[in-house]
Amino acid sequence: MKISYNWVKQFIKTDWDAEKTGELLTDLGLEVEGIDTFESVKGGLEGIVVGHVLTCEPHHNADRLRVTTVDIGEAEPVQIVCGAPNVAAGQKVPVATVGTTLYDDKQEPWKIKKGKIRGEVSNGMICAEDELGLGKSHDGIMVLAEDLKPGTPLKEVFEVETDQVFEIGLTPNRADAMSHYGVARDLKAGLLQQEINTPLDTPSVSNFHVENRSRRIAIEVDNYDLAPRYCGVTISGVKVTTSPAWLQNRLKAIGITPKNNVVDVTNYVLHELGQPLHAFDADYISDNKIKVKTLPAGTKFTTLDEVERELHEEDLMICDAEKPLCIAGVFGGLNSGVTEKTNTVFLESAYFNPVSVRKTAKRHGLNTDASFRFERGIDPNITKYALRRAALLIQKTAGGIVTSDIDDIYPKKIEDFQVFLTFDRINSLIGQEIQPEIIKSILASLDIRVNNVTESGMGLTIPAYRVDVQREVDVIEEILRVYGYNNVEFNEKLNASISNSSRFEDYRLQNIIADQLVGQGFYETMANSLTTKEYVELSDGLQETHNVEMLNPLSQDLAVMRQSLLFSGLEAIAYNLNRRNNNLKFFEFGKTYHDFPSGREEHKHLSLLISGNRSAERWNALPAKSDFFFSKGSIVAVLEKLGLNQLKYTPTTSDIFSEGLSISTRKKKVVDFGVVKKSILKKFGIDQEVIFADFNWDTIIELVQHHKTTFRAIPKYPSVRRDFALLLDEKVSFSDIYDIATKSERKMLKNVELFDVYQGENLPEGKKSYAVSFSFLDEYKTLTDKQVDKMMNKLQQQFEKQLGASLR
Repeated sequence: MKISYNWVKQFIKTDWDAEKTGELLTDLGLEVEGIDTFESVKGGLEGIVVGHVLTCEPHHNADRLRVTTVDIGEAEPVQIVCGAPNVAAGQKVPVATVGTTLYDDKQEPWKIKKGKIRGEVSNGMICAEDELGLGKSHDGIMVLAEDLKPGTPLKEVFEVETDQVFEIGLTPNRADAMSHYGVARDLKAGLLQQEINTPLDTPSVSNFHVENRSRRIAIEVDNYDLAPRYCGVTISGVKVTTSPAWLQNRLKAIGITPKNNVVDVTNYVLHELGQPLHAFDADYISDNKIKVKTLPAGTKFTTLDEVERELHEEDLMICDAEKPLCIAGVFGGLNSGVTEKTNTVFLESAYFNPVSVRKTAKRHGLNTDASFRFERGIDPNITKYALRRAALLIQKTAGGIVTSDIDDIYPKKIEDFQVFLTFDRINSLIGQEIQPEIIKSILASLDIRVNNVTESGMGLTIPAYRVDVQREVDVIEEILRVYGYNNVEFNEKLNASISNSSRFEDYRLQNIIADQLVGQGFYETMANSLTTKEYVELSDGLQETHNVEMLNPLSQDLAVMRQSLLFSGLEAIAYNLNRRNNNLKFFEFGKTYHDFPSGREEHKHLSLLISGNRSAERWNALPAKSDFFFSKGSIVAVLEKLGLNQLKYTPTTSDIFSEGLSISTRKKKVVDFGVVKKSILKKFGIDQEVIFADFNWDTIIELVQHHKTTFRAIPKYPSVRRDFALLLDEKVSFSDIYDIATKSERKMLKNVELFDVYQGENLPEGKKSYAVSFSFLDEYKTLTDKQVDKMMNKLQQQFEKQLGASLR
């Protein structure tokens, strides 16, 4: 939210600089994220002065140029070469002196330098209005009033305004501060804590009066729950044209483009007081009647952006006797607004139900300045005052007279909030005692009325515009932010409690594995749990009927809750690849969500995504690809870290992989991993291999609960290693060899490793060679060659019998 400091100063007088004021606003909870300088004229006309043309002679070397001498208020006149056709002796003109910075039509700066033009010295530049940013004409130089004194800075002649603009990161609950008046109100409270008591001035509307009652627009409200208050007035004889400079400058400072004097006034009051207004062309209102009501579902309505929309049966509309004119509190209609031909204006000021406006705005994907305020809750008691304020400003800028009384439809007043505040609760939450008199002063500065005071606390009335202050803790928060968080003293000691928690708690194990993966070069990602419906079409294992859908999705890309962590991970992979980050290792702890016939379920997962090379390219090592087997090592390392061993590998049944494995332990599947299909990668624009691993974290937590860590002494006796080079069928896997070996020799065989694979020349068709090592150990004595030979012969016989293997 942009706030003009000059505008705030219209409500509260202060000589503080913008930086100091920004610090105070931040302390008050209105976080100032930055301060920008606004200039109504780029450069602020610095270096531009009034000049008096003394002489004007033709250039001896150019037909279209003139050589002038100009009095710019210095001791001697200066010579300036000018190409404008209308320059003449005796004129008062704007002169850009040497060293002045001007800006071209693209707002690029360029500097006036002393130089020669076709042989004649030129000490400055006589300017046209577009060169100064004072207009668009470039037909000739700008001729000023004759009574101006040479050397007068031009910024004193024209209404040039320099302003400091705060960029405030407003939290959603602070609806009361969504205006310059609201910010000034907070600033007054903050200054009072600095012992600076300055009044808060509000614009007077005492001059508002009805000239005649010749053009009344009757108002009917069908549903007071949706429109608790609705006001309207008619102003006739207006002349729609451009706004005066002061009004344009106020709007430009906060990033709003001026349109015309009537629309600009409604925008001005919106940002001044926080009350949205809407101006209708009264001649377009049928039967001089306004009806505030809902319309049947499917009714067509074209808004100001020329988009035809289908209305919902709960959308509140502003209509006349025949047709809809405006979506209440959200957006105007295409043909009902003010144009240059408008002569009579019907001005609307209302309080609409915040929930209704929010739902309507979301349904139609509209976010306007008006809906932004209405859906958070505006001040219901400022409605009529803002209407009078806007009517007076329209009369001031566009002329006209008020031709109707103000119709104020307000059948049931919105009451203020009642809260009882206890002193003990204040001191308990804040952590130190604040004197009751200070509390009363702060509350008074916030328009919170103290009704009664007892020994235990105070009865308070909270104004209705403070929709975020309805409980005792809310009031305490208000007291603390004005009192100042920095004024709360630190305790001399820190108290902490020790929790009795299990070492197997989810967050502990999650941190252990996260640390391990980070140590292996992985980066943790956190993706949105909301995703698009389209992703379920990429796998037969996901069903559209199992989607948990959002009732009010922000967009189609965030319409359902994810059923898999794969697709959000692939989005992260694609994002990085598009920025030439090609070597990627990601992990994410997250949940998946399903809507099964038996009920909704959510499950915790750990996902790994690996693509590219294992490490960056180096001079002393060739790049190594992060392939299937490298990924398997990372996966197994995670399981072993958690104490899960005796792993069983089977081909995965998931259709997201072109090849992959499922890992089980204790008869429960804990991981699916493999190479993601190219058809899926293509949907994300990924053209390099991606390995994905999906850990069922809920199952892992369940298994780890029963894990016991055992310790044993380092063996006193050496192990013995023997190798086999086995000729096998292509279909045989290493896991087959591992299982046969461990079952055949359970006692002495401690490790089985595959250290070489060969397939190609000099081998029969359909065969491959595995080089396998076997490590044997007797914990109580040294093994002899005879014992080892016996065990190796036994293994050879089993491999030949069960796998049809032979030694090479």
